[in-house]
Amino acid sequence: MSETMKLAVPSMGEGGLEAERSGHFGHCDCFTLVDIVDGEVKGTSILANPPHEEGGCLRPVGLLAEEGVDAIVAAGMGGRPLMGFNDAGITVYFENMTPNVGDAAKLVAQGNVPIMGVENTCQHHH
Repeated sequence: MSETMKLAVPSMGEGGLEAERSGHFGHCDCFTLVDIVDGEVKGTSILANPPHEEGGCLRPVGLLAEEGVDAIVAAGMGGRPLMGFNDAGITVYFENMTPNVGDAAKLVAQGNVPIMGVENTCQHHH
C-alpha cells in the first residue's frame, strides 16, 4: 500500500512548484497543494486563498480541510491557526529556510522537516 500525503504550501503569485513560498501562511496569494506518494512529489494543484477578512485566520483551516489536505508546511503562523489545524487533523510542518515551494515540498516528502510546536508560533519572541 503506498503512502500518500496531500501537502499545502503557502505560495506567492500563481503558485506551483517553481513559486516562491509565502512567509506567513495567512497572507499568501494561494496554496500549492502537493501530492506526495512514497516520499516523491507526484502532482500539484492550486487553491486560491480567499481574502483574510472572511472568517479571519481560521478560514484557511476549513478551506484546506475541505480539500482533503493532510499537512501544511509553514515558515510561521500564530497559535490560533496552529490549534485549528491540529483540531482539523492537519499536521503543521515548520520550515523557514527554503524559499522555493517545490524544494520545501521535497524536504517534507523526505521526512526532513520537524512538526511545528507551540514554541514555534509567532507570539513567542526570544
